[in-house]
Amino acid sequence: MSVASGLMLELEGLPDRGEQLALLGDRRPVRVPADLWRRWLSDPVIVARFESKRYRRGENQCWPWIGAISSTGHASYRAASLPGPSRRGTVPAHLFAFQLAHGVITRLGWTATDDVTVCHQCDYAACTNPGHMRLGTNATNRIEYVRRRRNLHSPLADVRGAAGRSHAIAEAVRAGLRAGEDAAAIDARIRAAEDAGRPLSLW
Repeated sequence: MSVASGLMLELEGLPDRGEQLALLGDRRPVRVPADLWRRWLSDPVIVARFESKRYRRGENQCWPWIGAISSTGHASYRAASLPGPSRRGTVPAHLFAFQLAHGVITRLGWTATDDVTVCHQCDYAACTNPGHMRLGTNATNRIEYVRRRRNLHSPLADVRGAAGRSHAIAEAVRAGLRAGEDAAAIDARIRAAEDAGRPLSLW
């Protein structure tokens, strides 16, 4: 067996290794064994690269992702380039952020309504502030989504959709950083990007 083939089998995630399934706008899940997560989360180079792609603000504020955004509006982080299907080694940035703060979730799946998932409580898909996340299930996450998207002030009501909102906020932050602006000016850019998607701003 070649080294590449052996790595492919390793990454398929044996049940006793605590495999996680992560979705990034694709119905085919990326399988990430828990020990691989531990390797990434303890690697200072991988963590530093991750930190360079999220914009930290106050403890209670959303921390926008300024890197790649998936088709669902979620932050997307390539922790490593691995052989196999495309996107292998690319994971949801909010999942990376949550586990960086709280440790590795030994099992995370997308195969049933009662599978554990990391839920955004701020409803902003590209937020990477672990304080805005909690563990829940797919079923409760969907119920909360349906209930909260009716609120016209919720990020879920953004007329641009989740991806449009995430891209707009990321570009606002990047523009502020390029201009060398201070935190207050960048916050103002973020608020303007958020307001541009509010349903009531169309009237």
